[in-house]
Amino acid sequence: MPGGRISSLPVDTVSYSNLVGFIFIFNLIVGTGALTLPGVFSKAGWCLSLVVIILLAIISYITVTFVIESMAGANAIKNWQSLQVLRHRRSSNEDEDNERFFNAAASETTPLTIQNMEFHYYQLTHKFELGEMATIFFNDFGRILFYLCFIIYLYGDLSIYSAVVAKSLRDVICEHEHSNTSDITNWMQYLGNFEGNETNERACWQDHTISRLIMYRIILIGFTLIFGPLAVLSIQKTKYLQILTALFRCLAFALMICIALKMLVMDGARGRPVAINFYGIPSLFGACVYSFMCHHSLPSLLEPLRNKSVVAKILSYDYIVICTFYIVLAMTGIFAFKHVEDLYTLNFLPYQVGYNSFLSTFFVVIDYFLSLFPVFTLSTSFPLIAITLKNNLQTLFLDMSRYDSYSIFIRILFPLLAILPPFCVTYFTENLSTLVAFTGSYAGVGIQYVIPVFLVYFSRKTCCELLGSGIINHFQSPFQSNAWLALVLTWSILSVFLVTINLFT
Repeated sequence: MPGGRISSLPVDTVSYSNLVGFIFIFNLIVGTGALTLPGVFSKAGWCLSLVVIILLAIISYITVTFVIESMAGANAIKNWQSLQVLRHRRSSNEDEDNERFFNAAASETTPLTIQNMEFHYYQLTHKFELGEMATIFFNDFGRILFYLCFIIYLYGDLSIYSAVVAKSLRDVICEHEHSNTSDITNWMQYLGNFEGNETNERACWQDHTISRLIMYRIILIGFTLIFGPLAVLSIQKTKYLQILTALFRCLAFALMICIALKMLVMDGARGRPVAINFYGIPSLFGACVYSFMCHHSLPSLLEPLRNKSVVAKILSYDYIVICTFYIVLAMTGIFAFKHVEDLYTLNFLPYQVGYNSFLSTFFVVIDYFLSLFPVFTLSTSFPLIAITLKNNLQTLFLDMSRYDSYSIFIRILFPLLAILPPFCVTYFTENLSTLVAFTGSYAGVGIQYVIPVFLVYFSRKTCCELLGSGIINHFQSPFQSNAWLALVLTWSILSVFLVTINLFT
């Protein structure tokens, strides 16, 4: 999820090579957030944006290594508990059949060979989601805070997805005037003081009275009515749908970069972005945090990896490639286009870019593909995120062991609680910069920075108490010192404080 995103692995996971793992992680991180980067780069300035995105990529990688270490710690606790049970069983006076059964279970479920007393505690063989690790390492109060943060993030994800789909379809369907916006209007838009009311109140078609805002809301209602009810079900994304979506994503981003480069070569730089604009920090910070989000889905990616000893190296390569990719996408966009939309694909509407006549048909098809690309990919992810949100709401508020006994009202209530709040938010606003800034700067910071810091801290503390300090965790983060934990936590608090000041002033 990418990107607010859930794990894109198929349910029936099998082991895969390092290269396939690299591709899966790349596809997970590169999501919808990347489509907002050119817009926030143009607002915050190219120099400031360059520094911030590199800094946040580094901090995000640090906290990813914290998640890996925490997952290995959770495996160690599980393996230690299994060892205690097996030793107890072997020492008890059971009959021969029971002893044979437990010996077989030991050889199948753990890497334990009690005869030679070898046991590797720290592994990544068992998948522990963030919620499970929070249950192991946090108290009840910490677990509730974790779920609240996770739920708020998923609400933000659904709001962004709804707005992106409705806005993309609206801008493809409606006519556009070929008039240049004044420099003053552009500057007001950059500062976030102009809500675009005149644009929204303009008629969708020249000969009809339906405004663009009404068309946006009609599409939003239709999208919610079609995909919202799927939250009641329990469905999973198939492997083939995942591969198709990944291919669409890579093709779309490659086309956007190539078209922007072509415009720069043929027409020169039409965009004149400033170097630094501190008023753009909230949306820049939120979009960058959102664009590097993979922490909540990382355990599902690590479990099937065949060679887990190099997982930190694979992730470092992914972050270097993805950060470079983001910079190229954003930099080409802000200099190729005079005005960059909040959703970058809207800069590739067929009437936004002029082409030579003999290539016009080909490029119009490409532009329609790019314009509708968010609709194709996000429509498949929306029900899955809604189901994930519904399940987390039920886990937080219900006793899931008694779920089968709950009434039909309760079974319908939680899907509605997952769908209606994002619909209400996006019904009254289509401002993607605000949605991304809030989701990334608050809930995103919690999941990407704060939660991994506390997870790895309590993981180290718990494992040291149970296993002692003599057993080495081979998956430990390279950033072992507690000073790194304090640094990330301090950065998180300072960032949220500065973003809050900028948002409300």
